[in-house]
Amino acid sequence: MRLLLDTHAFLWWLAGEAALTRKARMTIAAEDTEVFVSAVSAWEIATKFRLGKLPEAAPVATDIAAAVAAEGFSELALSLAHAARAGSLSGQHRDPFDRMLIAQAMLDDFTLVSNERAFDMYGVKRLW
Repeated sequence: MRLLLDTHAFLWWLAGEAALTRKARMTIAAEDTEVFVSAVSAWEIATKFRLGKLPEAAPVATDIAAAVAAEGFSELALSLAHAARAGSLSGQHRDPFDRMLIAQAMLDDFTLVSNERAFDMYGVKRLW
C-alpha cells in the first residue's frame, strides 16, 4: 500500500498523538506500506511555524527532510501536473495545501491518511 500523509497525520505520527487512529498507526507502521510526505506538507509546516500557529512543531520545522528520513518515509515532490490538477479541482474546499495533497493522491494513486472528510467529495482513497 502507498500512503500519502496529510500534514496533521505526519505531525501526529511524529508526536505519538492519540488523535491518530489505531488503524492509521498500524497501516503506517506495516512493513509492506510505502509512506510518503509531500513537499506541500513541508511548506505548510514551515509557514504555520513561522506564523506562530505551530509552535510545537519547532523540531520538525527546522529540518523537515531529516524528520521524514528518520521515519523511513519518502519525500514526494510537486510537479506541474500536480499543480494543474490542484488548481482545476472543483468544489468549495479552499485550502491550497489540502487541494495539492488531493491532486497528488489522485494522480499518483495514493491512499491519503487524513481526518478530513471533505476529501471524500474528490473521490480519493482516504484512510482514517
